[in-house]
Amino acid sequence: MLNYVIRRLFYTIPILLGVMIVTFSLFFVIGSRESMARSNLGPRAKPEDVKNWIAQRGYDRPLIINLSQNDPYYSAARPWHYSILMDQIGRFARFDFGESDFNREDIGIRIRKGAIPSLLVTLPAAIIGLLLAIGLSLLQVFYRNRAVDTGMTISCVVMMSIVPMAYIIAMQAFMAIHLRWFPVFGFDEMAGWGSLRFLILPIIIMTVLGLGSDVRFYRSIFLEEVAQDYVRTARAKGVSNPRVLLTHVLKNGAISLITVVVASLPLLIMGSILIESFFGIPGLGSLVVDAISKQDFATVRSAVFVGSLLYLVGLVLTDICYAIADPRIRLS
Repeated sequence: MLNYVIRRLFYTIPILLGVMIVTFSLFFVIGSRESMARSNLGPRAKPEDVKNWIAQRGYDRPLIINLSQNDPYYSAARPWHYSILMDQIGRFARFDFGESDFNREDIGIRIRKGAIPSLLVTLPAAIIGLLLAIGLSLLQVFYRNRAVDTGMTISCVVMMSIVPMAYIIAMQAFMAIHLRWFPVFGFDEMAGWGSLRFLILPIIIMTVLGLGSDVRFYRSIFLEEVAQDYVRTARAKGVSNPRVLLTHVLKNGAISLITVVVASLPLLIMGSILIESFFGIPGLGSLVVDAISKQDFATVRSAVFVGSLLYLVGLVLTDICYAIADPRIRLS
């Protein structure tokens, strides 16, 4: 398994290079460093101010390689790899994301600080949502084709039909503004355990957001397992329905559950953009929103790279969990 994991990790290198080249092309080839400078400085910025902005951020070098003398940023005193693309590839390989284009803050520090508030919201919501979805879907399978199953199916479809923003606005208005059970907005990082009161309502909303679709998906997985021969054999031996569901069906449906759960782990770290924006939680989701609104191109590029890296690591973890959950699977 170790050789497989190492090989898969090496496979991520060309994919990440592709991601960096695509984002580089969007900002520097399709767009331009001059347009980025004017987006930050304003359309009436003086040419010398634009030039200084470009130089301060290290964009005063050739785009790809330093070989063409026709390039206005060509420097004969510099090596061939003195370029924006090579500089960014080298920085990202060292996980050095540089400084923000907007306020010159260290992007790596901002990402590390933002990951903690994001995880404080998304991780509890994911665990609670997973347990609720599995429990409710097993309950539907236990009472399949009965009134309980039909009612829960209709409820799940209704929940899936409501847009996430409607949940956020309605629950924030009712539970925070009307009932005053929770703070409406804000997050106090220095309050320790007292900061939990800012997180309870976002966690509830995040749990409800994915509950309908998860219950429907898990129900279909467990119904497929119920129709297998091993379930009929267990029932023929006199095993009760609750035990069949909890010991046999749940265990054998773990492969499909792993696909959803482990692959979603990178999203937990990246946070929820809507939740963090509406509740003022300084996580990675709100960091990306702020970077887009402030034309902070360096932060956006770094966030895309981190998100891609986490997604690829999640795929490797999914394969490893497959082998752990099912001994018939061999990674080679």
